[in-house]
Amino acid sequence: MSIGPLALAEPWALTATLALPALWLLLRVAPPSPRRVGFPALRLLLGLDGHEDSAARTPWWVLVLRLALATLVIAAAAGPVLHPVPVSASAGQPLVLVVDDSWAAARDWNARRAFLDARLARAEREGRAVMVVPTTPPADGGPPVPSQLMPAAQARSAVAALTPKPWPPDRATVAAHIRALPRDRVAEVVWLADGVDDGHGTELAQALQTLGGGVEMVLGRSGRLLLPPAETIAHDRLEIRVQRLEGDGAEAVAVRALDGSGRVLARAEGNLGATARETTLTLVLPGDLGNRAARLSIEDEDGAQSTLLLDERWRRRLVGLAGEDAAAPLLSALTYVERALAPGAELRRGTLAQLLDGAPAAMVLADMPVPSGTTGQRLGQWVDQGGVLIRFAGPMLAQAAIGGAVPDPLLPVRLRGGGRSLGGAMSWTTPQSLAAFTENTPFAGLALPADVTVTAQVLAEPSLDLAERTWARLADGTPLVTGARHGKGWTVLVHTTANASWSNLALSGLFVDMLKRLVELSDGGTVPGEGPLPPTLVLDGFGRLVAPGAAATALPNDGVTVAPGPRHPPGLYGDDGGRRALNLAPSLPPLAALTPPAGVALGHLGTPERERDLRPPLLAAALALLALDLLLALGLRGALRSGTAVAAILLSTIPDSRAADVAALEAALETRLAYVRTGDAAIDAKSAAGLAALSRVVGERSTASLGPPMAVDLERDPVLFFPLLYWPVTPSQTPPGPQAVERLNAYMRTGGMIVFDTADQADPAGPMPQATLRRLTAGLVLPPLAPVDEEHVLTRSFYLLKDTPGRFVGGNVWVADGEVQGNDGVSPVVMGGNDWAGAWAADSGGRPLYAAVPGGERQRELAYRFGVNLVMYALTGNYKADQVHVPAIMERLGR
Repeated sequence: MSIGPLALAEPWALTATLALPALWLLLRVAPPSPRRVGFPALRLLLGLDGHEDSAARTPWWVLVLRLALATLVIAAAAGPVLHPVPVSASAGQPLVLVVDDSWAAARDWNARRAFLDARLARAEREGRAVMVVPTTPPADGGPPVPSQLMPAAQARSAVAALTPKPWPPDRATVAAHIRALPRDRVAEVVWLADGVDDGHGTELAQALQTLGGGVEMVLGRSGRLLLPPAETIAHDRLEIRVQRLEGDGAEAVAVRALDGSGRVLARAEGNLGATARETTLTLVLPGDLGNRAARLSIEDEDGAQSTLLLDERWRRRLVGLAGEDAAAPLLSALTYVERALAPGAELRRGTLAQLLDGAPAAMVLADMPVPSGTTGQRLGQWVDQGGVLIRFAGPMLAQAAIGGAVPDPLLPVRLRGGGRSLGGAMSWTTPQSLAAFTENTPFAGLALPADVTVTAQVLAEPSLDLAERTWARLADGTPLVTGARHGKGWTVLVHTTANASWSNLALSGLFVDMLKRLVELSDGGTVPGEGPLPPTLVLDGFGRLVAPGAAATALPNDGVTVAPGPRHPPGLYGDDGGRRALNLAPSLPPLAALTPPAGVALGHLGTPERERDLRPPLLAAALALLALDLLLALGLRGALRSGTAVAAILLSTIPDSRAADVAALEAALETRLAYVRTGDAAIDAKSAAGLAALSRVVGERSTASLGPPMAVDLERDPVLFFPLLYWPVTPSQTPPGPQAVERLNAYMRTGGMIVFDTADQADPAGPMPQATLRRLTAGLVLPPLAPVDEEHVLTRSFYLLKDTPGRFVGGNVWVADGEVQGNDGVSPVVMGGNDWAGAWAADSGGRPLYAAVPGGERQRELAYRFGVNLVMYALTGNYKADQVHVPAIMERLGR
């Protein structure tokens, strides 16, 4: 039923208004309750007369109030809707909701959900059955399957379960499902499309048209793509491209570089013109900031398409160069190497001993035998620990191989004495060209220039594994580059010189690409064919790193490009020995707009819905009138004059604090660790995951049983119940207020311990955190602090420790100086910067969420042990302080 711009879903409810006159008479006749007045009973006899007064009637304004209340309730029951959408001709027919839940829908997913909710509400009013059809394969790896027809109320749960997926849709499969549906009923179709054509958009639209009830395609804002920069950070800059669909209008765009903890390292802004499809932004990452960058993302946009994960391919590695310099620069072998590596690596020259002191990722030795003695041993240990040693041949190396000398342990193959050169004893008639690179080598896929030739080389002794160790060959099959594993590192030999004396390889662009591939083997680089890379962390549809699902499988390490999907979601693959980032945007084809075919109506998500349900405001107004009527009734009876009544009314206005009471009760009934909520979602999630994993480890390794950790809002929540409060220090935090400071001081006085973690060891050269610490702790009563030494109880409360590593190492851990009076000698403060929560943090399957550098899993284990010591120290105090005096006690017993 419609009355101008107003429609009634249940017009029969208005028949209740016929009872309003009767209600008026009833309320008018019934007098108000008598007022209670206290007075001496004997005064009733004074002035007594026989006149009988009639009962007072209900005041007229009370009648109006109560009739208005009844009218509002009746009107709400009628289901009024303002500016309703006209009932379509297909009312009563089934409604098919086709939803693109792909990567492109993540940008405005909330608006899409609101649109679907509005359509379902309309279908519920019209009594229509609904079918929900997602178009993107689910995370379990199966195909997208339409739901059964169901009531609109039941379809709400199916729509609520939809989330954007970090891969493209499969509209071809959906079109096949639609064509297989029975045609016994005509159905209306609403397709909430992501706006991007995958090549099968027209096919799906035509299949939907066969349902016979008309098709409406609704378009929203599609996600923007963040395309990767050139591998490695050249000259402290990253050139990044942002791409979108054409015709989305002018808009600003900003890209941020973030480290593994979610801190912003750099930011770049740009603009996209009204008709522009792409823009390029430059991120400046000076010094070591480029190596700390873990991801790039478009600011204020969610989605896997707007996120780029960075792996070792984008790191500026430190490369040491060793060798003799020639009198003329162009004759020096290191000159060509330096020019080839300078754009993407940090280079240092020096002696072997000096270079080893700097802990480079790779080293280049140009025609230089490995020295004997301590330096040679250090070089071998460095390679064993993961270094890449790249050696070039030359006259000195060829001479060292003559005479059956002891084989060089840091060469991948054993060399023949002498060598081979143009016109020599083992000569070529013409210079040799290069053979094509095979697929199982670091050089797989490199283009081979036809003009690169070699005139001299050192030869490898034949062996059973020579073919496996040969990474590049000349046209006659002899090795040009050989390589082999050496512990965790690599030894590589280029069988010709690094300058132009034995070949023109150093003058070609191929030389640059080959050296770049070799340096990438350091710190996590992998060689194709070494084995598949298991999923470590994957991106969800909103661009968040989460644990991989059961359907995610290992990424092949054969050099073949893999498109992200349910089996290989975008994310990080591999272990701490080498991780590879699989990103969504680079695998997508050029963006093309989805255009509806003839006969398909086009709508836009941004069109405001004029339809408004008036039931909620009417019921709210009725509730307000009911409360007012109650107060007036109490006033007429004189009840508001008593202090008890006034107190009851005031108490009813106090906010509900049951949630806080429940949290306090949970903290009091079970021992838990707590962390300070910083307001930074990434930092808070890391703290929660870290303390949860530490609580689990403490339970597994000791008799202490800890409940799940709790987040603490310093301005609101009590902290008295927690033995340990972890406080991650970030520059964006605001200092606690006076009441919070008072609670924290009382907490420390009564035995509580606050662990301040600045996480500044991630960047020792970065800004110091002292100013932030002073600002946050300005009102706290802190004791004098001193570094933890090996005799402190904290290093032996459970494990015997010498270091206190976290996700990072270095720096001191500070505690109260001297003996602490009371509270079992527990220091109320522990300060450090090693990011302990980052080292402890793990997912539900126990997989670490952050890399521990540089020590890997051994360092993580030590971080867990330090965490156990922290908890035991907070719980038990100095009960193991006597261990500090064990040497003196044993000495006395010996006497």
